[in-house]
Amino acid sequence: MAVQSWTDILKSSKKTALIHDGKRKIHYLFTDGKEMSEEYDLKTDDLIVRKWCLKSTLGAQGQWQVEVGEPPVSPVTSSDSEVIKENCSNPLLMRKDTKTSFQWRIRNLPYPKDVFSVSAQPSERCIIVKTSNKKYYKKFSITDLDRNELPLDNSSLSFTHANNTLIVSYKKPKEILTLEQELLKELKKLKGTGEGDVDCKTQ
Repeated sequence: MAVQSWTDILKSSKKTALIHDGKRKIHYLFTDGKEMSEEYDLKTDDLIVRKWCLKSTLGAQGQWQVEVGEPPVSPVTSSDSEVIKENCSNPLLMRKDTKTSFQWRIRNLPYPKDVFSVSAQPSERCIIVKTSNKKYYKKFSITDLDRNELPLDNSSLSFTHANNTLIVSYKKPKEILTLEQELLKELKKLKGTGEGDVDCKTQ
């Protein structure tokens, strides 16, 4: 079963735990050389950050790709005021899950709620957000469902809009909830240390 295979991959990975700053930080090293880093809130056990480090085809060190949590703010390396950078008023998509739902927040969308259309496309394995005024269009996948080869279901999808932010929620299927509970039990057994060398630099 697909869910079992991802569970097995997680269990067979080399895990290092670090308790720091009110967070449980876990570093995974998979047998294929990929790395994953997660941060959990110690009080609530909520997942705050999940990011991946993929090696290039030649084995060079890759960049960390954020899957869950705030995307890193890219530092401006030059004092030159003519540096080209992304407009801070552009829509910004970030994932921030709850205990029962996968959740995405798209900031800087000042349109009324009835302009938005949010739908799941099972054939393309993605969620599509679009506006009737043709000002915004976004496709994104639910990586957790893809890894576990679980189907997309429109009835699990909902959205709301407040403070120029569109919040898209997808109710976690029971297979995911079970997997997350089992994984959390495993992670709590890990001894939190200040050690653990990682190939990919987090900064």
